[in-house]
Amino acid sequence: MQKLDTTTSKFQGKKILVVGDMIADIYLHGNISRISREAPVLVLEETGRNVVAGGAANVVANLAALGAEVYAVGVVGDDFYGEELKAVLKGGGNVHIEGFVTDKTRPTIAKTRVVAGGRTTVSHQIVRIDREYRDPLSKKMEAALIAKLDKILPNVEGIVLSDYCNNAITNDIRRFILNYAGKKRIPCIVDSLNRIGEFSGATYAKQNDVELSAFVGRQIEDMTSLINAGIELLKHLNANALLVTRGELGLSLFERGGSVHHIPVAERSEVFDVSGAGDTCVAAFLLAAVSGFNPVISARLANYAAGITVKKFGTSTVSAEELTEILKRVPLI
Repeated sequence: MQKLDTTTSKFQGKKILVVGDMIADIYLHGNISRISREAPVLVLEETGRNVVAGGAANVVANLAALGAEVYAVGVVGDDFYGEELKAVLKGGGNVHIEGFVTDKTRPTIAKTRVVAGGRTTVSHQIVRIDREYRDPLSKKMEAALIAKLDKILPNVEGIVLSDYCNNAITNDIRRFILNYAGKKRIPCIVDSLNRIGEFSGATYAKQNDVELSAFVGRQIEDMTSLINAGIELLKHLNANALLVTRGELGLSLFERGGSVHHIPVAERSEVFDVSGAGDTCVAAFLLAAVSGFNPVISARLANYAAGITVKKFGTSTVSAEELTEILKRVPLI
C-alpha cells in the first residue's frame, strides 16, 4: 500500500490565516503538601507556572508546528497574559502577529488550570478557572480587525475561523471573511462553540458531537441519529464537508453528496489529555486540504495528529516530524 510518510513536506510554507478568540492557557503546578486546616481542600506548594497558546492561538501554534506560515488575527488585552501569549506565538515558528489588536477595555481571555502532583503521585488537573469577556467588541476594535484582514487576506491560501464565543468574530467580520473566501475560492474551515449555524458558506466545518447535538436540538444516541444530525448541519452550512469529533469513538466525516466516513481513534489506551485536541484536528485538516488532499485523507491525517496530541499533558502541538513518524507506519486508505 502507498505510504504517507512524505505528506508533511507538502505542508511546508503554506500560508494560513487564523481568526478567532486568542486565549492564554495558564498551567499552575504544585506539589500536594497537606489538607488545609481551614477547609477540606488540598494545600499545594507552587512549583511553577507556564503560559501556552489556547483557543484560536492553539490552532496557530499547531499550524506553525506542522510547517505552515501562519497569520494570526485577534484581540488581546493590554495586560501580562496578552504579552505572554504574543511571545509564545512569536517563539513557536513562522507566525505573524501583526494582525493582533490590543483592546485596553477588555482582558486577555485566559484559562488557568491548577495541576496537583507529588513525588509519588501522578499529576492531575484539579480545577480550571476561566477569565472570559463576552461583551460585544467595540466598533473601533472591529474596524481595526477588518483593516488587518484586508491587508492579510490577499496573502493566504487557507483560512481557519476559530470561534470560542468571546466575540472576536463579529457578524461583520464573519461576513467579510466568508465573502472574500467564497469569491477567491480560498478553503475555509470553521470551528464554533455554539454559533456554527451562522457560518453558512464556509468550505468545511468541524464540531464535536456535543456541539452538533446542540445545533440540531436533540440527543445523538446512536449511529442513525449521528448521521441524520451531521447531514442536517452540512446542508444548513452548504459546506463541502463536515468533520465531527466523537471522543473515544473517533471522528466522522460527512461529505457533500452524501458520503459518510467513520474513522476510529488510534491507540485508544494511550489517551492522556484531550485539551486542545480539537484545535489540532482543525489545523491538520485544513492544512492537508490546502495541500491538495481530499477530505477523506485530510480527515485521516487530522485523526492521526489529534491522536498524538492526546498522549501529551495539557494544551500542546504536533510537529511535522511527529506526524511523519506516524505516517511511516500507516497506509493511505
